[in-house]
Amino acid sequence: MPLKLIRQDITKLECDAIVNAANSTLLGGGGVDGAIHRAAGPALLEECRTLHGCNTGQAKITGGYKLPCKYVIHTVGPVWQGGGHSEEKLLRSCYRSSLLLARENGCESVAFPLISSGVYGYPKDKALKVAVDEITAFLLENEMLVYIVIYDKSAFRISEKLFNDIATFIDDKYVDEHFRFDFRNRATGESTVLSDTAMLSLDDDELIGKTEILPSFSEAPRAVGSAPSASLDDALKQIDESFSEMLLRKIDEKGMTDAECYKKANIDRKLFSKIRSDLHYKPKKTTALAFAIALELSLDETKDMLMKAGYALSHSNKFDIIIEYFISNKNYNVFEINEALFAFDQALLGV
Repeated sequence: MPLKLIRQDITKLECDAIVNAANSTLLGGGGVDGAIHRAAGPALLEECRTLHGCNTGQAKITGGYKLPCKYVIHTVGPVWQGGGHSEEKLLRSCYRSSLLLARENGCESVAFPLISSGVYGYPKDKALKVAVDEITAFLLENEMLVYIVIYDKSAFRISEKLFNDIATFIDDKYVDEHFRFDFRNRATGESTVLSDTAMLSLDDDELIGKTEILPSFSEAPRAVGSAPSASLDDALKQIDESFSEMLLRKIDEKGMTDAECYKKANIDRKLFSKIRSDLHYKPKKTTALAFAIALELSLDETKDMLMKAGYALSHSNKFDIIIEYFISNKNYNVFEINEALFAFDQALLGV
């Protein structure tokens, strides 16, 4: 299951477990810790008293009480002291210990705040990198839905250099022209024109067997290139290839397993199963791009895969330009891409 970055109050999130960035007493405090104790009610504090505290880097579990979750996993993050006092090692241990506790207790979903990034002073961009590294390493071996919950924008930060590089790339590439799509319901015949940005909000299930998407461009689209074919016969066979057929072919060509591909794409296993079983599956644009990233396709190959699903990349769309930035720089880490998309208030890949 995927990793999701969301902006929400963690005390209101419905999932199996939420993680509390606690202090070593486990008896409540300020920030996220205080908010969780207030929302859970006094019974949480009573159970915490029986745990006799917790060491930095470790985690302990309690019930969720009045919270909309089964469990609260309490972990004690390190106080930032400049980086030379095992802060990173301890913070990584917080995430690993919490995830292992969640797995041991049968949790299928767990939500984290950005541990130690508040009053404990851990630099937010470094704290985010540790969180993503540890969670993604865990998800390569386990099936679980994991959230990183950001309460407000000030609590989230990618590196200043990356942000500035992407902002400059957007400024250089952005043009004021738009792709439009005819979104046609096959059952009723009704047609709605949606912008390229609006298409990103559609769910995959809205596209399955119910619609056909016909790109309508404000100007003639550029020719889309593709990887060299082994023969003319192969090229002709690929003309009528569906998105699903192209995806499965590319997985085989890259020598990947299905699991390797959908996990690198940050795609849920159940969604991948739908795509594999339906050769005419119509994915969301974010889903199609997530697979292109997982397969490490070139920009031309990515455009080709998008066209199979009825989409295109446009320089009138900041989302598309950010994707182009990462592909151009051969950075195919979907989680780093999602961090950047989140920072620029764009839709995320694969989720």
